[in-house]
Amino acid sequence: MTTKAFLDKYLVERRGTCSMKWDGLKDRFGEDGLLGLWVADMEFSVCDAIKEVLLERVNHGVFGYTIVPDSYYEAFSDWMERRYHFPLKKEWIRFSQGCVTGIAWSIGAFTRPGDACMILSPVYYPFYNVITNNNRKLVKADLDYENGTFTMNYDAIEKAIVEGNVKMLIHCSPQNPAGRVWTEEELDRLLAICENHHVLVVSDEIHQDLVLGDTPFIPAAAVSGGKYQDIVITLNSASKSFNLASLLHSHIIIANEGLREIYDRFASGMNRTEISVMGMLATEAGYRYGEEWLNGVREVICDNYQYLKNMLAAKLPKATVCCLEATYLPMIDLRAYVAPEDIMKVIQGRCRLGVDYGEWFGENYKGFIRMNLATDPAYIKQAAKRLVDGVLN
Repeated sequence: MTTKAFLDKYLVERRGTCSMKWDGLKDRFGEDGLLGLWVADMEFSVCDAIKEVLLERVNHGVFGYTIVPDSYYEAFSDWMERRYHFPLKKEWIRFSQGCVTGIAWSIGAFTRPGDACMILSPVYYPFYNVITNNNRKLVKADLDYENGTFTMNYDAIEKAIVEGNVKMLIHCSPQNPAGRVWTEEELDRLLAICENHHVLVVSDEIHQDLVLGDTPFIPAAAVSGGKYQDIVITLNSASKSFNLASLLHSHIIIANEGLREIYDRFASGMNRTEISVMGMLATEAGYRYGEEWLNGVREVICDNYQYLKNMLAAKLPKATVCCLEATYLPMIDLRAYVAPEDIMKVIQGRCRLGVDYGEWFGENYKGFIRMNLATDPAYIKQAAKRLVDGVLN
């Protein structure tokens, strides 16, 4: 399917549908009339197979308590094995309503109030809140940044682990908002440090299916042939892959039997929630039949990214559109043109854009913005023009 054919079939208007991205602009930014390029979901309707299974269940008309069929586990494991060489066992898999919820439950199961949990900044901003709101100590190690690319500073990471007496690393892979797909060598070095210092790793891999470049995604639990499985808890979901966020369905994958027993004891008293039948059905359909649709989404993202890069290179050559090896949410460094303290005034007041701001992800990133590219190319062209005009005038 060509990109044009994909857009003709799947591009939808979301205003007036209780969309957070569009109808929640005033709540988030204090005014209407902005071009919404912030929250991480898409302007694309789901693939036909997902629509069909959901309509079939709606027509059946019953939404009672539901079990997970073996076909679900088979589809999920096949997807992970075929794409990432990481076959799953049914007994490893638990469910939650979202990956951030999975982080919260992992914190509750494996740490105690006052324990230190670590993040690598900049990172998706709910990571901060889920640690501090659960009465854990937040420890940060900054990624290194140079010319639009973020890398891990292993000395800083190890120093922070030792000095902070860190018990858990909340890891983001692929990294949001840095846009990095960590190589196996990078992950091996990080996990070796964690193993040496008895740090449990909770790896949020929600963007695993949205790799755009040549670096292959490797689940943390699959690094070096599964060498670190006993210290890794994997969180993932089809919600970003197939635009299913509000169906509230994600996975907690625990290969180590002892960790599963600890988690299950915690869960028995804390998260006695039932599985989302619609989320389960949509996810299985996506894993079985959604690959062509996913490829179409990735092509749109790549086209939008290239347009944005080219436009800013021509009109704002000192701005940096950061690398985007995965996700659909690149950071843009505008500090060469806009004083960091003026960034919101310029972006919202002059450019009329609703975006995520760099300081939401880390205190050192004021003057950056994050822009959502999983959208209509016409919006990206409009946003790029607004950005250029607003920054220069």
